Amino acid sequence: MEVVYEDNHLIIVNKAVGEIVQGDKTGDSPLSDTVKQWIKEKYAKPGNVFLGVTHRLDRPVAGLVVFAKTGKALSRLNNMFRDGEVQKVYRAIVRQRPPQEADTLVHYIRRNEKLNKSFASLHEVPNSKKASLSYRLIASSDTYHLLEIALHTGRHHQIRCQLAAIGCPIKGDLKYGFGRSNPDGGISLVAHRIRFTHPVSGQLIDITAPLPKGDKLWPILISAVSEK
Repeated sequence: MEVVYEDNHLIIVNKAVGEIVQGDKTGDSPLSDTVKQWIKEKYAKPGNVFLGVTHRLDRPVAGLVVFAKTGKALSRLNNMFRDGEVQKVYRAIVRQRPPQEADTLVHYIRRNEKLNKSFASLHEVPNSKKASLSYRLIASSDTYHLLEIALHTGRHHQIRCQLAAIGCPIKGDLKYGFGRSNPDGGISLVAHRIRFTHPVSGQLIDITAPLPKGDKLWPILISAVSEK
C-alpha cells in the first residue's frame, strides 16, 4: 500500500492491481482493512479505527482511492461524489487508435450482474442508465495509444465498456474484448488524478498517482506525452 496524501480527515492511497477496495464475496482482505491497520499502527490507536469508503475501483484497475477518516468527511464526500463535485481523470492504454483524437462518448449502459459485465447501447434500452465520458488521445507508440479520460457519470465498468463499444478495448481487458491478458492479471487503466475541495478545510486537493509499475509501456507512453 502506498499513501500519497493524509490529514486528519482524509487518506488517499495508490491502489495496486488485484486489490479490492472493500470486502466482497471472495473473502479476500480488502484495501480498506489494510489502511485501517496502517493508521492503527502509525498512531498507536488502542481501539477500532474509523475508515469510510467513498468510492471504488475495479479489482484489475490501479490508481487513487480516497478514504474518509472521520464521519464528517465521509458524509460530505459521499455527497460530493454523488453531485459530481469530485473530478476524476483516468489514463488507459489501447491498441486500436480511437476514431477521433478527442470526443465525448454517450451510451446507455445496462449491467448484467450474473456476468459482472456491462453492455453499451447508443439508445436507451430497458434497465439502462445514461453514461458519459470525454477522452483525448495524448500519446502513441508504434502499437499502442494512451488516452486520458474524464468521467461525467459513474456507471459499472463504464470506461471499460464505453471504450470497447468504439472498438478500443483496454489492454489486458479480456472481459471487454482485448485479445490477451496482462502478465499481472490487471488491465491498463489507472485512476491517474483526483481533484476536489477538501470537505472540511475547504482547501483544494489535487493529487496525481505515481507512474504505474510493472509494464514498460507506461513510461514509454508517458515520456511521449512529456515530449509533446
